[in-house]
Amino acid sequence: MPQPRQGPSLTPPRWQHCGEGASPESPFGCPGIRVSVHTACLAHLADLDRDTYLAGLAPGADIDHRGTPFTESLLGTLLNALRDPATGHPRLGDARFGSATFEDDAWFGAATFKDSAGFGVATFKDSAGFGVATFKGSVVFGSAAFKSSAWFEAATFEGSAWFGAATFEGDAGFGAATFGGDAWFESATFKEAVTVGPLVCAGRVLLSGATFGGPVTLSFAAQRLECRRTRWSSTADIRLRHTTVNFAHAVFEYPLTIAAEPDPFVLADGRQLAETALANTPDPRVRLASLRGVDAAHLVLADVDLSWCLFAGTVHLDQLRLEGACTFDTTPPSVHWRRWPPVRFTERRTLAEEHHWRASQPGAVRGWNVAVLGAGRAGPLQLAPVYRALRKAFEDGKHEPGAADFYYGEMEMRRHADDIPRSERNLLTAYWALSGYGLRASRALAWLGAAMILTIALLMAVGLPRDTPKQTATGTVPAGEGKITFAINKDDPQNPTGNRFTGKRFEKALNITLNSVVFRSSGQDLTTAGTYIEMTSRLTEPVLLALAVLAVRNRIKR
Repeated sequence: MPQPRQGPSLTPPRWQHCGEGASPESPFGCPGIRVSVHTACLAHLADLDRDTYLAGLAPGADIDHRGTPFTESLLGTLLNALRDPATGHPRLGDARFGSATFEDDAWFGAATFKDSAGFGVATFKDSAGFGVATFKGSVVFGSAAFKSSAWFEAATFEGSAWFGAATFEGDAGFGAATFGGDAWFESATFKEAVTVGPLVCAGRVLLSGATFGGPVTLSFAAQRLECRRTRWSSTADIRLRHTTVNFAHAVFEYPLTIAAEPDPFVLADGRQLAETALANTPDPRVRLASLRGVDAAHLVLADVDLSWCLFAGTVHLDQLRLEGACTFDTTPPSVHWRRWPPVRFTERRTLAEEHHWRASQPGAVRGWNVAVLGAGRAGPLQLAPVYRALRKAFEDGKHEPGAADFYYGEMEMRRHADDIPRSERNLLTAYWALSGYGLRASRALAWLGAAMILTIALLMAVGLPRDTPKQTATGTVPAGEGKITFAINKDDPQNPTGNRFTGKRFEKALNITLNSVVFRSSGQDLTTAGTYIEMTSRLTEPVLLALAVLAVRNRIKR
């Protein structure tokens, strides 16, 4: 990571520099750029020459003081020369302070930078104040070092703002700041506890590669927040509005919360933070784009839209905590008739990666979302453990209906995976077809109804005998006194003939079928075929009833 120079430079500056104080230990001396036709920087000019230079400045003038060491009084004198009488605040044109060193407090409060402003590799040894400042062009603080507090409260950045690789060793305040373009904090270092925001950014807030050494509170209303490969060494609370967040490969060892704010942020004075910069994005929802490569053991998500989130590759996903209304994508609605056979997907929570996989399959129905560039490719083999882990997270949160959806997704991925034996796939397919893996009561009840109708029809056709078998008693009477012995015989049931579908036969068949559903024998006399029909009915129909009851229980259990 680039760092500000802490000692004498071994290479000369790129500009013609002052050179004051050159010595064997510091061969190039002062790195400040020369002022105009002079051979010294602003800090080392003779008093008369400095006064002449400052007198020639007017509000809005371009200035170049790269590498110059500033005391508080010297900076104040420079800004006074640029002060606009109409507003009473400094107004600068193209301002170059790159590699400058501010030995004391550096206050640019309420200043207006009407062109670009460069503070790259600058060092602020004491407090840096840019509160209520306005940057109309791009501004660069890349690799700057803020040794003490840095205040950008209510500052307005109308162009892009670059804080990449900057180091914040004290407080960093951006409350009520407004960024009209992107805000770059990539590879920045925040060494102490920090509160950034609430701020508004019409573009992206880029924190990728940043390091946070203390407790952090971030409050952003921004279109996008990039937190790839960030490192969080303490607790963090991230409050967002209107934002899509990419958290891929972030590292954190303490609890970290990402939460959606339902209402605009409230400032310290009680006013709501204006979000006019986000007028084109009225939807305040917070969407998570990716958690790939993250250890989710300490992650809490509250009221976050997860319909686009990429989960494959997340570690300890079963320990993820979901609070509030965290939503997922769903299956395509309605019946799809443009293929044969027609297909209907029961509504359930699904992962974005399942959408991408199904959309890539031949003959995919409309409604599955196609993968965006960079989403990668994850198939059933990778998604089954993801569904399993999220199911456990929902179960631990006592959200059984949600857990049921992810169990269904897990079983679907197992059924479509390439690494399971054909016998197991056939078993899973039967389980899916009969009851939707024990989660679709209507499917199980439909099969139960069909089985009962078939049983009744078969019993009426071939199962019930033509007539009820009659019992006969035969015996012999011995001569004189003696015991009479009778043998009671019963006729064998006769196969039916003639009209078999009568009301009386239907009533008997219905009675037998209903008893079979609850695994009871009706005690009716049946033909040989009817006996086997009843045995089959007593085996299959109670199972289907049990699957229907199980599905209802899984949907209403809490």
